[in-house]
Amino acid sequence: MTNLPELSAPDLAALLASRLCHDIISPVGAIQSGLELLDDMPDDPESMALVRNSTKSAVAKLQFARIAYGASGSASAQIDMGDARSVAEGFMSFEKANLSWSGERAYVAKNIAKLVLNLMLVANASVPRGREVQVEIEALEPAPRFTITSTGKPLRVPAKFRELLAGDAAPESIDAHAIQPYYTLVLAREAGLGIAMEQEDEKVTFRVTPLERAAPAETLESDASN
Repeated sequence: MTNLPELSAPDLAALLASRLCHDIISPVGAIQSGLELLDDMPDDPESMALVRNSTKSAVAKLQFARIAYGASGSASAQIDMGDARSVAEGFMSFEKANLSWSGERAYVAKNIAKLVLNLMLVANASVPRGREVQVEIEALEPAPRFTITSTGKPLRVPAKFRELLAGDAAPESIDAHAIQPYYTLVLAREAGLGIAMEQEDEKVTFRVTPLERAAPAETLESDASN
């Protein structure tokens, strides 16, 4: 597995908290704006719609973050992949790309579910103008294997993810923008899984397999540079 820069636990927690705040500040700010408009124009339908839709977005993002970043009850908790799918669908309903999800439902170690959700975020960020993100759960036990594919144009895999996957990132480069891709690869490492990335024209595929079956490091670096 690609070597990753080391972060202290406090730094990791602080940067993830910053990422979470970044994700929810927009819908929360929109709620505030809508409420201020309602002060001036009570019962205004557009202001009510703004508050309602922004509240739904904020709730969806927080429910997603609770599983994707949080302990989800306890440090040793297992997570129902059905719940992971539900929060993923809620999150993606406010994004530009459409989400399709297939595969078995089971309780899995929390890092497996968190990895699926975080890699889905990387896939979603790869198609900023939208189209489709496809999650295919091939196996969960005893050896997790799944594939996440983004299809769209322009196709832009986040540069920080590429750097981290290739082992080119320095510790000082891990900031609030890089922390989510970094956390994704940390989850893979902790779960004993490898990530291979394949890119072509309007499609990028992220394949996750047990580490001993993953593509060798030099292949990962080569793929990431394409």
